[in-house]
Amino acid sequence: MHQDAPQFLAAPGGALVPRLLPARPRAAVLLLHGGSEASFRPSHPWHLAALRMVPFHRAIATARPHGDVLLAQVRYRVCGWNDTRADPVADTHEALRRLAALAGPVPTVLVGHSMGARAALRAAGHPQVYGVLGLAPWWPPGEPVDQVTGRHIVALHGERDRVTSPGDSAAYVRRARGTAARAAMAVIRHGDHAMLRRHRFWHHTAAEVVAHLLDPDGCPDPLPTECYGAGDYPLL
Repeated sequence: MHQDAPQFLAAPGGALVPRLLPARPRAAVLLLHGGSEASFRPSHPWHLAALRMVPFHRAIATARPHGDVLLAQVRYRVCGWNDTRADPVADTHEALRRLAALAGPVPTVLVGHSMGARAALRAAGHPQVYGVLGLAPWWPPGEPVDQVTGRHIVALHGERDRVTSPGDSAAYVRRARGTAARAAMAVIRHGDHAMLRRHRFWHHTAAEVVAHLLDPDGCPDPLPTECYGAGDYPLL
């Protein structure tokens, strides 16, 4: 069975929304949208933060190296991170649990924007998680690194982001080296936090990164080797 129509699976503390559901998935991609630093307002799929991920869904679906990759998104209970509550992290773990029940313990790439990237990073220690792609990530100083042991971590950050810090992302990637299997970062020339400037480039590059993570032998790495270096990260 192959289902292209979205489904909604209610779950206490979060939800998993499959977008592409092959009969026998061999891997999965889970998308996490952004949010607010503090907000208990209920999260809805028509909010701009959620809608911003729709073109990434499409690009990743098109670029999947094989047709047996499940594509889904996390639906949060509330819009905010909310300090030590870290609400979207619990939602992500619940979505991963639902994903395992639906498809089995398949290797999963988490793709998160802003707050969603922080939730993805915190959830990276889950046994199903193979890699994390952070889009304009909110990775403030002090974020833990132990949970990314053996994972593949990639950050794409806009040069003109005024909401989250490219410098913080770069600092985290450097700290993750030696712990993660690989850690890389690139800066999107003229890119902003909303990923609207050069939006097609954002979508295409993110999809190619995901395809490479899922099939490193069959899909070339779209990032130059400097992205894996210890110095300044390249402008794309």
